[in-house]
Amino acid sequence: MNSTDTRTALVTGGSRGIGAATALRLAQDGADVALTYVQDEDGAREIVQKIEAYGRRALALRADSADPEAVPAAVHEAANTFGRLDILVNNAGIGVLGPIGSLTPADVDRVLAVNVRAVFLACRAAATRMERGGRIISVGTALSRRAGGPGGTLYAMSKSALAGLTKPLAHELGPRSITVNLVQPGPIDTDLNPADGPYAAGQRAGTALDRFGTTAEVASLISYLAGDEAAYITGTEVVVDGGHAA
Repeated sequence: MNSTDTRTALVTGGSRGIGAATALRLAQDGADVALTYVQDEDGAREIVQKIEAYGRRALALRADSADPEAVPAAVHEAANTFGRLDILVNNAGIGVLGPIGSLTPADVDRVLAVNVRAVFLACRAAATRMERGGRIISVGTALSRRAGGPGGTLYAMSKSALAGLTKPLAHELGPRSITVNLVQPGPIDTDLNPADGPYAAGQRAGTALDRFGTTAEVASLISYLAGDEAAYITGTEVVVDGGHAA
């Protein structure tokens, strides 16, 4: 992250997938890292051990992003434990897929609670703890920029809200040199969307590179945005999708 000082980070949903890769990359690049998880305690502990093996401090916090109190509490606990908070990565998210007529009000409430409200509340909490030069990075989806297949309406709608949060918040926090950016991944090989899964062929064919991306490729972009060299990048969407939205 090109910083001479040890920086501290919180990655929500950091026990697997993009979140785990991001937590590890930030640690490799010199940050102490806290991460949240909901159910995968073993996965979270494994990531903590790997972070500590890099010589960095690590903290796993159980926090259900659907609970309006949980993520802000995790922000404050991470800041209190490490003595500061420099980087917030809003990665935790869920997708409830299906035809619009099959989605219940409970489905809508949970998706919006996790993908929108929790991000807003995490940003609000982080804004009270970050000093000059902080970084807020949210993880959205390229599906909010390019229509996906049927069944993704609720998920894409929820992630689209992150662009509306990112731009004005960048202006609000800019006088404190805190940057706010949105990363928009395309098809990424994860447990939830494997590159050899039943829906992979159509996604792969929609990319210019004819392949899925890796969690490490997304994590490298997030780490760059979290570093000193990205200090003049804010209020923007950065797409990492292999040309899926080209």
